[in-house]
Amino acid sequence: MIQIKGGQYAIGTGDASKGFYSDNETPKTMVQVADFAIDATTVTNADFAAFVQATHYQTEAEQFGNSFVFHLLLDEATKAANPTVAGLPWWYAVDGADWAHPFGPDTNLDGLADHPVVHVSRNDALAYCAWAGKSLPTEAEWEVAARGGSARDHWYWGDSLTAGDTYHCNTFQGDFPRANNAADGFVGTAPVRSFDPNGYGLYQVIGNVWEWCLNPARIPLAHFNALTPADLATMAKLAPDQVFATRGGSFLCHESYCKRYRVSARNGESGQSSASNLGFRCVRRASTPAPQAPVKRATRPAPMLDCCRKD
Repeated sequence: MIQIKGGQYAIGTGDASKGFYSDNETPKTMVQVADFAIDATTVTNADFAAFVQATHYQTEAEQFGNSFVFHLLLDEATKAANPTVAGLPWWYAVDGADWAHPFGPDTNLDGLADHPVVHVSRNDALAYCAWAGKSLPTEAEWEVAARGGSARDHWYWGDSLTAGDTYHCNTFQGDFPRANNAADGFVGTAPVRSFDPNGYGLYQVIGNVWEWCLNPARIPLAHFNALTPADLATMAKLAPDQVFATRGGSFLCHESYCKRYRVSARNGESGQSSASNLGFRCVRRASTPAPQAPVKRATRPAPMLDCCRKD
């Protein structure tokens, strides 16, 4: 884990040309965070397998019997056997897709041990954190760590996504959502250490997979000064459709569709959602909030798949 020193840090952006006011990404705000440690990488398939082996935990995707997979990761037989998501035909609700079978029941994790675990809901992430003695980061903690000490609001490596005419993260290149030319080397997820880390030593905080956070989505940035991580851990509403923060973008982010692959960008997803681009990393604090009770209902909420919200 990477140690982050407590203090005053700027989060958010005032850059209207890239930021989204509807996401409460503005105004740029100074926040106070206490000392914390954060995982250098997202939790990998190997990490999650160790958790499952130790606890016999069953993810929500396994309980519901399906999860959501991007079409370019599926073969034609799997697509023919499963429905698309209404209004988002590039997503399929695939029976038997879960963390250990990321592209459907006949697939496995061969060659993917060092890729981020996916098809994990926020409840699944919280269960892993409880086992590991860790927590999910607040959005303030996540952004402070993701910036890596840089004063830039968008990309810690420079002033553009491909500064220096090179790729610094795993996003979508080509004609979204029809064809990914994989100019960065990947169509789906990449191994968690595929690109250079930020100034603090964190890998792939931008792109690859969206990362679950502790707090509800899009709360005003100033709230992170008024509410402790313990307060934020208790903010989950009893309603099962509560939307929680996700950060960082994924391998599906593209300039023409969703530009939320920036350190200041904010997003959200219903807590029981799982998909082929949703993962997480953990933090540890001097005082880690007690694990939350899962927010569940008997049937899966309608997927938001907000990671592909067009702007």
